[in-house]
Parts: sequence; structure tokens; C-alpha cells
Amino acid sequence: MSQAAIEQEVIEAEFSGEFEREPVPQSQWKSWKSFLGMYAGEHAAGTEFVIGPLFLTTGVSAFDLIIGLLLGNFMAVLSWRFLTAEIGTKFRYTLYYHLEKICGKRLVTIYNLANGVLFCFLAGAMITVSATAVGIPFHMEMPKLTDTMPNSFTWVVIVLIIGAVISIIAAKGYNMVAKAANWMSPIIVFAFLLCGIIALSQLNVHSFSDFWNIWGEGSNPFPGQIKYSFWHVFFWSWFANAAMHIGMSDLSVFRFAKKPSAGWTTAAGYYIGHYMAWIAAALLYAVYLKSPEAQAMLNNGEAPTVAPGPLAYNALGIFGILAVILAGWTTANPTIYRAGLAFQAIIPKVATAWVTIIAGTVATIAGLFPAFAMKLLGFVALYGFILAPIGAIITFEYFFGKRIGITSFYAEKTGIKFNQAVFWAWVISFGIFYYISLQFHVFLSFLTLPAWISCGILYLLFSKYYQQLKA
Repeated sequence: MSQAAIEQEVIEAEFSGEFEREPVPQSQWKSWKSFLGMYAGEHAAGTEFVIGPLFLTTGVSAFDLIIGLLLGNFMAVLSWRFLTAEIGTKFRYTLYYHLEKICGKRLVTIYNLANGVLFCFLAGAMITVSATAVGIPFHMEMPKLTDTMPNSFTWVVIVLIIGAVISIIAAKGYNMVAKAANWMSPIIVFAFLLCGIIALSQLNVHSFSDFWNIWGEGSNPFPGQIKYSFWHVFFWSWFANAAMHIGMSDLSVFRFAKKPSAGWTTAAGYYIGHYMAWIAAALLYAVYLKSPEAQAMLNNGEAPTVAPGPLAYNALGIFGILAVILAGWTTANPTIYRAGLAFQAIIPKVATAWVTIIAGTVATIAGLFPAFAMKLLGFVALYGFILAPIGAIITFEYFFGKRIGITSFYAEKTGIKFNQAVFWAWVISFGIFYYISLQFHVFLSFLTLPAWISCGILYLLFSKYYQQLKA
């Protein structure tokens, strides 16, 4: 089954009432091949055109980037395989229903709101990505790395038009979105590969040592960026999709898998998108950094522009513009759709199409501000940091709940709508470690795992206390 087909079936099953509040029956289980195509396409998208270049702005060295990505991505695959897929195939519930059984309906509503808003901001960054490509024929001034506000009237008009088109298409339902993604994903993957090959030629790379020397020992970070080491790359790439694996969002996907081993298919997405595509996009930026324009900006103490459209256009011409537009589009569309579904869980009386339009409007407004795309490394780290600890609640209950004697699915069995053990475990873990990050300037991705473990342990302790108190 193709990426589009499996995503469509998963999303429709999750939100249209089919298996929404019951385990997926065996007749609907899918083989590992179904997930291979989905993950291969999902992680080679608009974000990759931004993330690759942003790594270079941190002054990372060749070893730290290439090996850090190699190992960090592998840790993410292990997280999917031995946590998400393991639990997903055990219970076969959607994330939302699984959480509702533990947390109660009111607390899940708060989670849906946070999830929906963060989805909108991510979609907004992808609208920004597409706008950098659409603006090329109009000679639009591209946003700078340090820009936060719209820089021209042309920029505003293009973003509004792109946002409106994407929102309307997303509102028509996931069927159209999925079919389009099925056709576009192979084109985007091919474009990334071609971009990397052409960039190597433009950089006069004729051997592996030439390739290695593109980054060499690294450099000073650009203005407004921090210096990345091996550990920055390792932990950031591990937790770039923390909400999906240790945060358990992909329970909704792997509940359809025949076996937990389907979790290994995430490697296809990570090593195509989060390895090949990131490095290919970084090579495009390396070419641009050698241009007179970029050198002039560096000499003036300014950070050269990180705009995917011009970078791809320099390598592939019109096809590069098309690839960037499609990459941003295929990421923003399903993201807006999912944001709309999260909001609809809060306001169920409003039709899905109108809620999706609301989500698209929020995303479009976010897309007007380049900061969401230009600071994507930081935003993605924050996104995972906020949502990942919720996954620890599910994980620790599954692996350790019986050992310490707490009742699993406590909200369902007692009828409570707001599980305080969950709430305080998350608030304390998030609050303490986010304060540490701000107060002591600790890289946020370094704290995602400690916050996740802390939340899981506190949940077990608080559950033990509250359940004994009400026994």
C-alpha cells in the first residue's frame, strides 16, 4: 500500500469513527511494506530544505554533522521500534483514546489544544518555505536568518495566497491531500538527491576527502546562532520527532501494524529525509555561501539568507522552484488537516471543514513571520520538549505500572475526567527543565530525555499516592 493510502486509512480510521474507540481488528492489520512507503515520503519534505542549511549556520564540523546525524537518527528509529510500535501493537488504540483512558477527557482536551497550536506553527513555517520559491519570479526580497517580521508587501501577498490555497485544499478532506502526496513524494525525494549531486559538482568535489572538507573542522556560528557540537547534532536529530516516537503520537499509526517489527520501517524516512535530504540541502547552502552576495553579508557581520527557494533554483532551475513548493505544500497540507482535527476535538459541534479553515488561518498568519522557519531548529526542539513527556505517561505505565501496583487506565476505570497524577507530573517536569534551559542556557534537546524520564517517574509516584488516597 502506498504512503497516501496508508495515511488516508489511518487518519480516516482515527477521526471518522472507524476503530476510534476500540482496538483495530486483525482483519485491518497491515504488513511492514505499508509503513515503509509512508515514512519514506513523510520525512523528505519542506522542513528538510530549511533544517539542512540551518545546521551550517551553527558552524558544525563535518564529523559532528555526518556522524551525529547517523547515530542520532538511529536512536530515533530504536525509540519507534521498541517503544511506540511495541505499545501500539499491544493495545491498538489511537493516541487520543489511549490518553483518555489514563488522563480523562478534560486533560486530553488541553493536550489537543497544545498539539493543534504547535501543528499550526509548523505548517506556517512550511508556508514560508513555499513562499521563498513562489517569490523568485517576482524578484521578492528573501527573509534573512535574523528576520522575525514580514519584510515586504509582496511577501505578505504571496504568503496569504499560498496559505489560502493550502487551507482550502486541506478543508476538502484528507483524501485529496493523501492522493496528492502520493504523487509528489517521489518527485521531492528525487529533487533532494539531484540537488545534492549538482551541489557536489558546483563545489568541485571529486573525492570523499573533498566532501569531508566542505565542513572541515567547522567554523564560528552565524550571528544569532549557537555553536553545534557532536552532541547537539546527536540529541537534536534523535528528538526532532520526539512527539511522534517517545511522545507516542505514532501509536495511531502503528496500531495497524501486524508486528512491532514494523517500527524498523521508520529508518527509511529518517535515512532518506533526515540524513540524505538534510545533507543535500546543506550542500546547497554551502554553494550559496561561496557566492559574492553571501561573502559580502558575512564580511559585514550579517547572517546570509537561508531561503530554500533560491537555493534549489540555483541547482535545479524551474524544477528546483517546483520541488520547494511541493515540499512545503505536502508538509503544510496534512499538518493543517491534523491541527483542524485536534481543534475539532475541543469544539466538536463545528464542521471539520470550518475548523480546518480556522487552523489554516492561524498557520497562514504564522507563515507571515519568517522567524518560525528561520528558527526551525529551536522550534522543533521546543515542540518535542513540550509533547514528549506525555508519551512517558503511557510508556511508564505500560512497562512499570504493574510492578509498583498502580491501576492502569485509571481514568476509564474510575470515571474521573482529570487525572491529577498526569497533570502534575507533566507540569513539574516541563517547568523544572525548561527553567534550567532558560536560566542556564542549556540546549533544550539535552533536556528532553531527562524531562521525559522525570515525567514518567513522577507519574508513577503520584499515581501510587492518589490511588491509595482514594482506595
